[in-house]
Amino acid sequence: MTELSSEEIQRYGRHLVMPEVSQAGQRQLKRARVLCVGAGGLGSPLALYLAAAGIGTLGLVDFDTVDLSNMQRQVLYGSDDIGKPKLAAAVQRLRQLNPHTRVVPHALRLDAGNVMSVLDRYDIVVDGSDNFATRYLVNDAAVLAGKPDVHASVYRFEGQLSVFDAARGPCYNCLFSEPPPAALVPSCAEGGVLGMLPGILGCLQSLEVVKLILGIGEPLVGRLLSFDGLRGTFREMRIDKDPACAVCGANAALTAPRRNIAVQPDTCVAPGDDEAAAGISVISVEELAFRLQGDRRVALLDVRDPAEISIAGIAGAIAIPLAELAARIGELDPATAYVVTCHRGGRGLRACALLREAGFEQVWNLQGGVDAWAQRIDPTMPRY
Repeated sequence: MTELSSEEIQRYGRHLVMPEVSQAGQRQLKRARVLCVGAGGLGSPLALYLAAAGIGTLGLVDFDTVDLSNMQRQVLYGSDDIGKPKLAAAVQRLRQLNPHTRVVPHALRLDAGNVMSVLDRYDIVVDGSDNFATRYLVNDAAVLAGKPDVHASVYRFEGQLSVFDAARGPCYNCLFSEPPPAALVPSCAEGGVLGMLPGILGCLQSLEVVKLILGIGEPLVGRLLSFDGLRGTFREMRIDKDPACAVCGANAALTAPRRNIAVQPDTCVAPGDDEAAAGISVISVEELAFRLQGDRRVALLDVRDPAEISIAGIAGAIAIPLAELAARIGELDPATAYVVTCHRGGRGLRACALLREAGFEQVWNLQGGVDAWAQRIDPTMPRY
């Protein structure tokens, strides 16, 4: 039996006096092995509170470095960590918080070839990723391994939370049987997220993990909890198991995680290679700069929102937000050549597709958007 030291008894004293936890429950937490996928906005509060709670083994999956833009929401890191690998900074911080928690870093990009071997070492997986590819991959692996998947997602002022456990309820694939096209999903870099939202949802994820380990309360199995930060309200929706689910249904033939889902990094990067596949021409920031220095045979169309344009932009661009482009397309000349730009390329791709459908033949999407322009052409331009 896992015993608690005198130091641990004092450390976890507020847990031990609760009959729902007690010393027996704290020993269960100490024996538990939890894997957190992603050490970003959701993973930061999640890892901090699980370590503080006394989880015995906490695995962290990430391969990114700490960036200045992370400081607004990723509270696991400090300004001195900028430029460091996230896992190196996270391990140091968590060990300072609780030396009794064994923190295991997995500095890799999860894919169909390695996810099962990583997940096999843990009892519960917590999905703190921010892209559909990773969510489906983690769900596939959790179902195959017979382990719960504690899921959360955030966007702007809203968040969602659920526990997917195919042994006693639906899986993520039951709720979303088909991922939306990558080009149609706004990234957090495009749409933004209020810094407190991942903190709220990450804390709720940690609560669900502890409830599962201790076997107390009512875990969110078969329920989706939605949070509206602007209204300060929660709403609950029932999720039923899909008998025809390709992952956990009665006739599911899944024997390994699906390989046809390209996992993207947990850094909100907009699509790049998808542009050519969609038939949209692209132009690099270097080529655009060369053309603008010459006879300027192209016009710039910026489809970001006004709040973003007020931060930074390429001089001379026509500003029409993507949401208004269809209604205002008459303001543009089909005979003109347009280079469409946004923050990092995702909305530009959608705008180009809309223009092409409207009969515009000379349209290019600026690869990397204004963010690439700031990095490679004009380093004085603010980045966000």
